[in-house]
Amino acid sequence: MLIYKIFRTDEWAALRAQKETAGAPVDLADGYIHFSTLEQAPETAAKHFAGEDGLMLLAIETEPLGDALKWEPSRGGALFPHLYRNLLLSDVHWAQPLPLVDGRHVFPPGLT
Repeated sequence: MLIYKIFRTDEWAALRAQKETAGAPVDLADGYIHFSTLEQAPETAAKHFAGEDGLMLLAIETEPLGDALKWEPSRGGALFPHLYRNLLLSDVHWAQPLPLVDGRHVFPPGLT
């Protein structure tokens, strides 16, 4: 199963340069890296990245994350994937731009 992480340009650049990250500022504050499922990703983009351009959408395969990945209730009681270790560049299955068009993020074809 794939889960998704939205990174700003500088966060993506840091992951590529350092080969690992503890996440975005919200992740550092909460002590784990926030992810979304396919169904949750558009709402995450709209709620936390409204109007932001220059984003990257990362897809991560859950199986290699093992016990470090926990499913915990968040928005409205829905279970969200949270990673309790650094995200490694090698964990990233693929990364694609998440462009902003007419004020809305456009997800890659086939995802939504």
